[in-house]
Amino acid sequence: MKKILAIIPARYASTRFPGKPLADIGGKSMIQRVYEQVQKAAHIDQIAVATDHQEIYDHVLAFGGNACFTSENHPTGTDRCYEALTLQNEKFDYVINIQGDEPFIQPGQMDQLTSLLDGDTAIATLVKKIETEEELNNPGEVKVVVNKNHFALYFSRAVIPHLRNVPRENWLRQFNYYKHIGLYAFRSDVLKEITTLPVSSLERAESLEQLRWLENGYGIAVAETHVESICIDTPEDIFRALEYLKHTV
Repeated sequence: MKKILAIIPARYASTRFPGKPLADIGGKSMIQRVYEQVQKAAHIDQIAVATDHQEIYDHVLAFGGNACFTSENHPTGTDRCYEALTLQNEKFDYVINIQGDEPFIQPGQMDQLTSLLDGDTAIATLVKKIETEEELNNPGEVKVVVNKNHFALYFSRAVIPHLRNVPRENWLRQFNYYKHIGLYAFRSDVLKEITTLPVSSLERAESLEQLRWLENGYGIAVAETHVESICIDTPEDIFRALEYLKHTV
């Protein structure tokens, strides 16, 4: 049985939404909602919120959660996750990076991810089939091409693959396109290794950290989820979250 640590990075500073982890969603903070969803997953042994801010740290402890202080200067959430791993008093085989701005992440999604962690898997993540033209053409939705063994071939903000000689309006009817769901699992030794890698040319071009790992030869196992997530990027997104709550209570 693999021992798994879930880490929820929670920075206070955000250009579009400062203090986002503490935003109230129907009487609970966003970070508390994420934490409580992770607690429902079947195979996670420990949870830690990795933060750089005293107010977030105190808030997590106040609702009974586990938190640790990490540096303000991490360039990525992956770097923050590795520091949080080094601060734990126990050893873990795998670390799952849980997005702190998806308050309704489903336990089943995390269970799907942990099902891939067999000791050999270096990195794992989730994808979801793209259903609309808006999603397909949105550069904010990262597209993924997967091989027949369910490993990622490439991630891009562009629409990949390009269907030659097919009108663009017919692409979704002709091919199954997938978008990336930003939930990652790392074998602990691999997490340490990838945080030492320099920024790669593909990563710089697309502004996608996972391309650094692919360029350096790390395989990324993929499972498909059918659950749509709600990501909170701006204060306006809170209204979408509240509408979701109305229909789930």
